[in-house]
Amino acid sequence: MTILLSDPAVRAVPVAECGEPLVRLPHEISPAGALVRAGLADRLVAADRLLPRGIRLRVVEGYRPAAQQQAIIASYADEVRALNPGIEPTERERLTSRYVAPLDVAPHVAGAAVDLTLVDVCGDALDLGTEIDATPEQSDGRCWFAAAGIGADARAHRTVLARALRAQGLVNYPTEWWHWSHGDRYWALTSGAPHALYGPLAAAVAA
Repeated sequence: MTILLSDPAVRAVPVAECGEPLVRLPHEISPAGALVRAGLADRLVAADRLLPRGIRLRVVEGYRPAAQQQAIIASYADEVRALNPGIEPTERERLTSRYVAPLDVAPHVAGAAVDLTLVDVCGDALDLGTEIDATPEQSDGRCWFAAAGIGADARAHRTVLARALRAQGLVNYPTEWWHWSHGDRYWALTSGAPHALYGPLAAAVAA
């Protein structure tokens, strides 16, 4: 059974904030200059080195301010409500959390998550089955990491991505093939860690 970020078990995970700063990822793997916690940055650099020759990580987003997270929640919750007239608030939150985490447990707001893909030597994105940030509705469910209905190349690329990131201790949010995290509450729950390392951050100040 898939654990979603709205699950009470995620909120029940304690946080022992370790105080690591946000740092900017190297341009080679994040031309956008995504910010993440220092420990996650080290893991991403190491994962990039594990990839086959000619393939690199491409991180498009890391830390996300709370206001931006809340805006995404509100927008997608409106879509869910429109598609499901009369839906109960708890079910709306559950469906919304397939695509965007509740604010209090959001890994991006803790600087603990990245949205990323793979690129070739020219910097062109490889086929991973959907665009990054494709909603379940837009992708007909192909955004799920283990989704059926994607091509052999996309499946192989997802496997390559997962092998490198899991080797560095990252976990995937199974409804989004592109979302990987380390040190947040979801990571702690699914990996068996006693607590999260990173809690929500109020401001993005890179070290």
